[in-house]
Amino acid sequence: MQPRPSVIVFDVNETLSDMAPMARRFAEVGAPELLARVWFASLLRDGFALAAAGGTEAFNRVASGALRAVLAGAGLSRPADDAVEHVLSGLAGLSVHPDVPDGVRLLRRHGLRLVTLSNGSADVAGRLLARAGIRGEFEALLSVDDAGAWKPAPAAYAYAGRACSVGMGQMLLVAVHPWDIHGAHQAGMRTGWISRQPAPYPDYFSAPDLQVPGLGALAGQIVS
Repeated sequence: MQPRPSVIVFDVNETLSDMAPMARRFAEVGAPELLARVWFASLLRDGFALAAAGGTEAFNRVASGALRAVLAGAGLSRPADDAVEHVLSGLAGLSVHPDVPDGVRLLRRHGLRLVTLSNGSADVAGRLLARAGIRGEFEALLSVDDAGAWKPAPAAYAYAGRACSVGMGQMLLVAVHPWDIHGAHQAGMRTGWISRQPAPYPDYFSAPDLQVPGLGALAGQIVS
């Protein structure tokens, strides 16, 4: 059995935050709800492409550009600029998944250090955690804005290691995204995959060290 990690590094979008309400934002501007998933996948694709080419860009700018692309020709019920603003404003009001508060508090009660590492902004992560009443459980909110590259580029995970002053092997990256799990593994972190969706874990990515249905189960495995 591996020793317990000293730092738990949480992805934010979809791992901590419940992004399901974003579909309603699309419907409110006259677009199909299914475009919410297309949009999020598109913005990740473009962020990854920038990182692969050796560049980076702010999450909000990529999110806005990808949104304009998927809304083009969608038969909107309002001007495109208004539609984009309405959809993107929904990110600021998201809530955490129901399992997150208790799981986070359990990890902290057992002395683990908690941080976030997001491709989005630290401010958005801070407001999300504050609304859930758990901002104080996290010692740092890290963003790839300060890393120079989006996850899953190695530089993003290395930045987290430097910020926490620990070796990569002492950190456990928790995410719902297999691409994030793979990137963290390649960078030397241990990993925990939360399988919130029914889709199986792709076998072409490095397997997670832990695989659980929710944060409470993850905490139970780590602290047991």
